[in-house]
Order: sequence, then structure tokens, then C-alpha cells
Amino acid sequence: ASGRVAEIFADIKSTKQIESVPNFWRTLASNQDLLESVWGEVKRWMHPESVGREPKLDAQTREMIALAVSATNGCAYCLNAHTAAAQQLGLDAETLGEVMAIASLFNRTNALADGFQVTPDVRPQ
Repeated sequence: ASGRVAEIFADIKSTKQIESVPNFWRTLASNQDLLESVWGEVKRWMHPESVGREPKLDAQTREMIALAVSATNGCAYCLNAHTAAAQQLGLDAETLGEVMAIASLFNRTNALADGFQVTPDVRPQ
């Protein structure tokens, strides 16, 4: 990699404290604008301290959300990456199992609500 892509790769390694650039980022590098945009969003939400933003959610909670969404979307690459990240943050197998159970539960209940075309009767304030 060279130029701006090399700079982004260096930032990825530094921010995530890893030795090599994961395949996901290497793949996105085929489009520098996409790489830069997606990495910027990931930094903002998954590594907020690196952009001077005070997070409302702790790192474990952010990874649990990423893990649940990855499982629901059926993204094997993402599921592996976020499971590994969650483990590095100290989440044990029992906690990860609970995250998966809750994600699975709401995937099912959401599908049922959509399938039965349930009319919303509870609204956020």
C-alpha cells in the first residue's frame, strides 16, 4: 500500500493495536474513498477516544452490539472478528452466549412482529 491507503492502514494498526491490517480493510482499499469513509465511522463509534469523543457506551457494550448485529446479519467474517475483539476485552463464553441468545431471540420476535404485521402500540417519548 502507498499514499493515503498506507496512512489509513498505519492508523488502523495503531488504533486497534494490531500487527497487520485485517482482510476486511485490505479489501476496502480497492476504493480509497470507501476505505477512508468506513474507517472514519469505525473510529468514531468503536474507538471514540481516538477521535477525542467521549463515549456513552463502554468498549465491551460496543463490541456486544457489533457481535449481535453480525450474528443477525449472518456475516461470518464479522462474527469471528467481533467475537475475538470481545474476548480480548474480557468477555467470557457465558457472556458471549447470552449476547447470542438475546440477538437470536429478538431476530425471531422481530420477524414474528413483521410477519403478523403487528400495529405498534408503544412509542418512544
